[in-house]
Amino acid sequence: MKKIAIASDHAGFELKEKIKEFLKAQGYEVLDLGTNNTESVDYPDYAAMLAEKISAGELKEGVLCCGTGIGMSIAANKFPGVRAAVAVNEFMAQMAREHNDANVLCLSSRVTDPEIAKKLVDVWLNAKFEGGRHDRRVKKIIEIEKKER
Repeated sequence: MKKIAIASDHAGFELKEKIKEFLKAQGYEVLDLGTNNTESVDYPDYAAMLAEKISAGELKEGVLCCGTGIGMSIAANKFPGVRAAVAVNEFMAQMAREHNDANVLCLSSRVTDPEIAKKLVDVWLNAKFEGGRHDRRVKKIIEIEKKER
């Protein structure tokens, strides 16, 4: 069984729950890292929990949900090896994987209808990294991560 992590802040909680059920129905083992309700929390805490697991190689991919997806993506991308992308339409979800080898999909609960969000997850999970010229570019991102500042 393929394993995937999911996390949200309070704004993304309801969307997270719907995506979690969708993933389970698709045969995924879902590691839910919280939050567990709609009480206000800080999105970087939840992005970090998921991104740490990706960065450490414990998991290959994850989904983050917040109000816009932007805050989660910013926080998650601070971790080496994490390529978190916000997608609000199918083309963005597909390109995030095919061209950027995104291993974290960030969704917006305040912009994206839950049924569309499920479709975005499906498209992203089923898209494959194209490699080629995109591999060269992803490797450049990895080199940027390695630079000492």
